[in-house]
Amino acid sequence: MDRHELAPLIDHTVLGPETTPADIEAVLDDAAAYGMNACIPPYHLEEATSYAPDVTLATVIGFPHGQNDHDTKRREGVLAWKAGADELDVVINVGRLQAGELEAVAAELEELVAAVPIPVKAIIETALLTDEQKHDACQAAVDADATMVKTSTGFADGGATVEDVELMSEYLPVKASGGVGSYEKAMEMIEAGAERIGASSGVEVLEDAPE
Repeated sequence: MDRHELAPLIDHTVLGPETTPADIEAVLDDAAAYGMNACIPPYHLEEATSYAPDVTLATVIGFPHGQNDHDTKRREGVLAWKAGADELDVVINVGRLQAGELEAVAAELEELVAAVPIPVKAIIETALLTDEQKHDACQAAVDADATMVKTSTGFADGGATVEDVELMSEYLPVKASGGVGSYEKAMEMIEAGAERIGASSGVEVLEDAPE
C-alpha cells in the first residue's frame, strides 16, 4: 500500500492531557498536508472546523476511562457533533463489561449511536480484557449498531495487536490504535483486518510508505 492509499486510513491523533491549541493545529496541518484524518480533543472542535475545513475530524467521548454516566456520554457526543465532529470514538465502560453487565454496555452505546447522525467507534481497551470479554465487547458494539470497534485509548498498558485485530474484525470494521508508530506496524494491522489506524505519529508512518 502506497502513501496515497494509506493516508485516508490514518486518524492522526493528539489526545494527551497537556495538549494545547497549538499542538492541535500542528496535527491539523499535518493531516491536511498528507490527506489524513485527525483525532483531537473535543474542546477545540469548533476552532478546528474553521481552521482545517477539509480534514475529517474525529473526537473522543468518555475519554480515557469510559466511566462517565451514560447520559453524560450521550450529551457529550451530541455536543461534539454539533461542534463539528465527523466521527466519535467512545470508550466503553470496561468495569461494567468485566462485571458481566453486557446489556448495560450495549444500551449505553446504543443511546449515543441513536443520538447522533455520524459514525461511532467503540473503544474496547483490549489490553484490559480477556479474549472472552473482547468477544463480549464487540458483540455489544454490534448490538448497539456502532460503526467500528477500536482497540485502545493509548492510555492503558499495551496497544493494538494482530491477534486482537483479527478477533475484532469478525464483528465490525476495526480501528487499530495504540503503539502503531511505523509503516511496518500499520501494514501488520491492515493485513490482520484493520480498516483504520489511530496514530500520533501519522507523518512518520506515511514518510516510510512507498510513494
